[in-house]
Amino acid sequence: MTTETLSLDASTIDGSWYVDMTRFARDTPWLNTPMSAYGTVGFGLFVVFIVIGWWMARGRDAAAMTSALAVPVVAVVAYVVNSAIKLVVAERRPCYRFPTAFLLEKCPALGDYSFPSNHTVVVFAMAVALLLVSRALGIWALIAAAVMGFSRMYVGAHYPHDVAAGVLVGVIVGYFAAILLRRFATPLVVRLSASPLRPLLTAAPRPSADRI
Repeated sequence: MTTETLSLDASTIDGSWYVDMTRFARDTPWLNTPMSAYGTVGFGLFVVFIVIGWWMARGRDAAAMTSALAVPVVAVVAYVVNSAIKLVVAERRPCYRFPTAFLLEKCPALGDYSFPSNHTVVVFAMAVALLLVSRALGIWALIAAAVMGFSRMYVGAHYPHDVAAGVLVGVIVGYFAAILLRRFATPLVVRLSASPLRPLLTAAPRPSADRI
């Protein structure tokens, strides 16, 4: 039995919603370019969030800095976990079920599965991790992540349930990965703060060697 035979045809779940979304995209040409670009630009925005989080953490303690440094690690962990889920579920992209739908992205190869949405998983995982650095920064990141999820449906890359599952996986993986990293990696950050890397990890002045 081939992978194609095993793959899930999820069009009966919310295929009509998917078609409605692509029709909405067709009828809003002024929004096509921004939504298409956001798949790339949105990740750039998260790089900015990470840098801001790191800068904020320099003025706080080692736990805060660990949380800030954990964000890109969380992104990698979320991507790996989600890639495994995609291989197990093997849901075909909706563009194969609805080949006449209005698409703003080229239909991916058959082996590039749809469930859950990688973009959505990764950005929501980072957003949740950023909440542990700063609530305000995390909220802005969650808004940016929600736009990313919407954009993946708008361009025709995913079913709505792919994005919904991506939010769930991203939040769960992001939260637990960030918590574990903060718990177990903080001692390492403390040690590194006494090394030549100190200026990158804290803005606090180095304790004077003359103090008794």
